[in-house]
Amino acid sequence: MRHLPSLNALRAFEAAGRHLNLGRAAGELNVTHGAVSKQVKLLEEQLAVQLATRTKDGVKLTAHGQTLLPKITRVLDDI
Repeated sequence: MRHLPSLNALRAFEAAGRHLNLGRAAGELNVTHGAVSKQVKLLEEQLAVQLATRTKDGVKLTAHGQTLLPKITRVLDDI
């Protein structure tokens, strides 16, 4: 059986990655900053890899996050 990551977690990571800011991602998704943070953390746990680091100014994508972001963006755009 295929195990797919949460769609909400993918959407939260994609928005956070595009904006490099959890607050702006939250505004786009009409959820709280904390909700976006939880979803990104959930995705990292599901994939067993760190995708981003949180900084005082926003979010910085790791190498894994930089690789994954354009793929998720493309898939979400296709959907």
